[in-house]
Amino acid sequence: VDVVESGGGLVQSGESLSLSCVFSGRIFRPYSMGWYRRGPGIERELVASITGDGETKYSDSVKGRFTISADGADVISGDVAKITANLQMTHLSARDTAMYSCYYYDTVNYWGSGTQVTVSS
Repeated sequence: VDVVESGGGLVQSGESLSLSCVFSGRIFRPYSMGWYRRGPGIERELVASITGDGETKYSDSVKGRFTISADGADVISGDVAKITANLQMTHLSARDTAMYSCYYYDTVNYWGSGTQVTVSS
């Protein structure tokens, strides 16, 4: 599975930002996708995840502010497909400053290259 990550950048506190990851290849169910982050004072944290059936989970630190979604997720196991995961981040604060890395997992983990999110206060 190929992973292409985009988004991120520098924003002011209170602003919004979105991240995307495109996963291309043979998709096997069950699968999940999401983002981890690591930054100043943040150990590796699973920010948000979504399964192929649309079940979502969020860390307590972002619940209510971040929304994860997926496009093209309704695929038959074993098909070659392209799925896009999106992470909409709102009400950002300096505590959200981190390197964000997306992943796709079925039987193997595939990782994006990571994108920096910096929130200035």
